[in-house]
Amino acid sequence: MTEPTQTDDAGTTPATSARFSQARAAQSMAVLEDYAEMIDDLTAEMGEARITDIAARMGVTHPTATKAVARLKREGLANSRPYRGVFLTEAGAALAARVRARHRVVVDLLVAVGVPSETAELDAEGLEHHVSEVTLRAFEAFLDETRSGSAA
Repeated sequence: MTEPTQTDDAGTTPATSARFSQARAAQSMAVLEDYAEMIDDLTAEMGEARITDIAARMGVTHPTATKAVARLKREGLANSRPYRGVFLTEAGAALAARVRARHRVVVDLLVAVGVPSETAELDAEGLEHHVSEVTLRAFEAFLDETRSGSAA
């Protein structure tokens, strides 16, 4: 006989709390990931990423971009130089590369199941931040199997 699941006064189980906590952490990390990607893109295009350019591309205010960049700096993912822009650290560049690769896998999966490319790109922008490594590996295995099956 199994014991009943423990709940608090609101009827919340520890598993429910953990799930929502994980979702909040993923959302918080999504912001960092998006800014790291944007800084990487701007640096590749313009040699540096200025706060003004980051804000314009992200569609946010200058103070919002400044706050996000400050968080990247605190996390050791970016730094800035006086009278210059923002640059990713080695860890920040690695994060941007991982996010970009994850985005590609999610887009490829969505296209493989019939989602139009343009829609897949838009949808992947949100999904990419909430996919666990286990799920991502499963997506990759599915895509590999699909590609090898269609090549035969």
